[in-house]
Order: sequence, then C-alpha cells, then structure tokens
Amino acid sequence: MANTGKCRGCGAKIVWVKTPAGKNMPCNPGLVPYREEYKGKDKVVTMGGEVVSCRTFPAYGPVTDMGYIPHFATCPNAKQFSRK
Repeated sequence: MANTGKCRGCGAKIVWVKTPAGKNMPCNPGLVPYREEYKGKDKVVTMGGEVVSCRTFPAYGPVTDMGYIPHFATCPNAKQFSRK
C-alpha cells in the first residue's frame, strides 16, 4: 500500500509511490488502466514505481496493467516544484 498525503501546491490528495531508485514520486490516487506504447502520449507510474509511456484508458486493444498518473501532470501549481 502506498503512503498518502496532500500536495503542498494545490492541496489535492496524493499517494507516494517508491521508485526503483528509492525516491518517492507523488501520484494521483486511484489506479487507471493503461496500454504500454513505446511512443505513447501519456505516462503512468506502475505499482512497482517504474514510469512507462502508454495510452491511458485505451479505447481498443488489450490493457497492459493498472498504474498511477503522476501528480505533476495534473497539478495546477506543478511549476513551483520544478528544479532550476
């Protein structure tokens, strides 16, 4: 189970997913279905912490798995956390 918290930028609920490098990545709560695609326009974080290119909520074809959408992709205040 991932740790939960609140985004300091927008106050939304987030879950922290540990990456293979041991870092915590903020993600939106709730798993979404995705189909892995090499040049997919979307990104998801797998339950194992890997970031993959994909198509979320695919309209056709098989679903690869379920994953989390990185919170910085949807946070209205994401720029305040970008590294210079």
